[in-house]
Amino acid sequence: MSNSSSLNEFLLLVFAEKRELQLLHFSLFLGIYLAALLGNGLIITAVACDHRLHTPMYFFLLNLSFLDLGSVSTTVPKSMANSLWNTRAISYSGCAAQLFLVVFLFGGEYSLLTVMAYDRYIAICRPLHYGTLMDRRSCVKMAAAAWASGFLNALLHTANTFSIPLCQGNTVEQFFCEVPQILKLSCSDAYLREVGVIVVTACLMFGCFIFIVVSYVQIFTAVLRIPSEQGRHKAFSMCLPHLAVVSLFVSTSFFAYLKPPSLSSPALDLVVAVLYSVVPPAVNPLIYSMRNKELQDALRKLVQVVLVQQE
Repeated sequence: MSNSSSLNEFLLLVFAEKRELQLLHFSLFLGIYLAALLGNGLIITAVACDHRLHTPMYFFLLNLSFLDLGSVSTTVPKSMANSLWNTRAISYSGCAAQLFLVVFLFGGEYSLLTVMAYDRYIAICRPLHYGTLMDRRSCVKMAAAAWASGFLNALLHTANTFSIPLCQGNTVEQFFCEVPQILKLSCSDAYLREVGVIVVTACLMFGCFIFIVVSYVQIFTAVLRIPSEQGRHKAFSMCLPHLAVVSLFVSTSFFAYLKPPSLSSPALDLVVAVLYSVVPPAVNPLIYSMRNKELQDALRKLVQVVLVQQE
């Protein structure tokens, strides 16, 4: 039995005990991490450098790429280092910082995806008012609100979680520090205050989810009324990448936290955590660039400029 005041480190869940499998895990995570860095880095650079992409949609995509870079850099490098050096340890302060950043970045991403749904709704359902409702100042305010909501949510959860006495050892059943796993280490009935905060956060997230669903119901209703097939195709092309990203993010994270206890096991929890915390940051750039000609042209020009400079 241990007390949170005497803890100086936590032990994270390992992917494998055998050295060969640990190195395989390191290699796979390294590949995913480099893909996430490359993809999001290219999008950030392309949007920042190409004036044709200085529009609300790409401004929010720029913010999404920053959040993806931050989230994947919060969890993956530490897990890679533990596999490489055959250790499980993370310091108490490191665990608190990791938990704060995970909640901050994933909460900010969810808020930003909600803002992006609003942007698509205005663009398709109220195109004549788009320039007024989505001007530069409004976009900056909405993006700042998304970041701020994630920050405040993370501050509240981190302060609550690490103020609870921990009496159940220091082994975290996950490859990074997250609120539910830390709560499992708490003393009996000491976690009820944090559970109340989780319920409030869950209600807010559900409200955002309902907003996204309602927005897309109205978007698809408006798209189906467009007389020309080319117009419908263009409208769908604007929305499908965002809808795919939302579906991936929401389905994996909701399953991770809302699955029945009977389905819970360390192996399944590990796989689901990888699906919602590691895969989306690497896949999102591919989803957004797959059918986006403007973004593809900007990326092509960027690569050409880099190649010319190297010559």
